[in-house]
Amino acid sequence: MICARISAIEYSIPSNSLSNIDLASEFPEWPVEKIFSKTGISSRPIVDAGTTASDLAVQAAFNLFSNAPLSAENIDYIIYCTQSPDYFLPATACVIQDRLSCSKAIGAVDINQGCSGYIYGLGLAKGLIETGQANNVLLLTGETYSRYINPADKSVRTLFGDAGSATWIQAHESSVSNIDSFVYGTDGSGAESLIVKSGGSRFPFDDASIEEFVDDSGNVRNSRQLYMDGPEVFAFTLREVPPLVKNILNKASLSAEDIDWFVPHQANKFMLDSMIRSLPFGRDKMIRAYERFGNTVSATIPIAIKEGWSNKQIQPGQRLLLAGFGVGLSWGGCVISDINLA
Repeated sequence: MICARISAIEYSIPSNSLSNIDLASEFPEWPVEKIFSKTGISSRPIVDAGTTASDLAVQAAFNLFSNAPLSAENIDYIIYCTQSPDYFLPATACVIQDRLSCSKAIGAVDINQGCSGYIYGLGLAKGLIETGQANNVLLLTGETYSRYINPADKSVRTLFGDAGSATWIQAHESSVSNIDSFVYGTDGSGAESLIVKSGGSRFPFDDASIEEFVDDSGNVRNSRQLYMDGPEVFAFTLREVPPLVKNILNKASLSAEDIDWFVPHQANKFMLDSMIRSLPFGRDKMIRAYERFGNTVSATIPIAIKEGWSNKQIQPGQRLLLAGFGVGLSWGGCVISDINLA
C-alpha cells in the first residue's frame, strides 16, 4: 500500500543570537546560572530587522535540497506552518512556491497553529499522500516570535528563539504505516493564555495598543506583543500531555517499551522535567534540543529529530512518539515508525 514517510529534515537559524550573558546584563536580578537552571537554554537565535520567518523556512528548504535526493520540481504540495506570516494575505506558502521555483501545478497552504503545528502538518501531509493527492509534500515551519516580544519582558524573552525547518514527506510502498496513530486536542477557552491580542480583526491596531504596562512581576509589554500566562500554560501541559501520550500508545497498540524515543515540543527544561515525571518514559528516552535554540515554536520538534539523528541518538529503524502542545490551546501527537532520514 502507499504510505507517507519522513525522508529528510533540515533546519535554518539566523546568525544572531541572544545569550544568557546578554540577558543577565539587562536583568541583573536574573544571573546567568539562574536563567540556565530554569530554562536549560544557553542562547536563542534571533533574526535581524530584514529577515522574516519565511526567509528561514526557504533557507531550510534549500538546505534540504542540497542534502537529500529531492528537487523543487518534484514537490507537489507545500504546507507552511507559521504564526509569523509575511502578509495578512496572500498565504505565504504561495510566495514560497515562487521563491523555491517549484512547479505551478502544486498546492500551497498556510496553517497557523504554533507549538502543535508540526504534528498538524504531518497529519495533513499523510492525508494528502495516502489519498493520492500528492507524492512529495514539503512541510515547512518558520517562526520569529522575537518580533512579538517586548525587550523588557524577561518572562518570554528568556525562552523563545527564531528558526525555520523543512521536512520532506514522501509516498512509498509499505506494508505498515510509518506516520500513524494521530491524536489531537483543542481547548479554545485557553486562547488568551498565550496570545498577541492586537492586530487582527477582533482588536485592530490603535493608539491604545501601543501603550505599555507593567505586570506584577515587572515585565513590560503592550497588547501588540506576546503575552504568556506561564502558570496556566504549565498547568495545561501537565494536565493534557500525559493523557495524550496514553491515547497515542493505545491507538497504536504499543507500550512505552515499544518506543525508542519520545520527542516533545521543546518548551523549556523546567516544563519537560516536570512533564516526564507523569509519563511512562524515563528521562533517558527523551530527546532534548533547546540549549542552543530555545523554544522555536513549530520548529522545535523537527529540529529535535534532526539533532537526535545527527548526533546518532536516533538510529535507523527506530520508533518515535512525537507530542506538540501550546498556543491555542492545542495539542497533538503521533508515532513515527522505522525512521530513516537522508
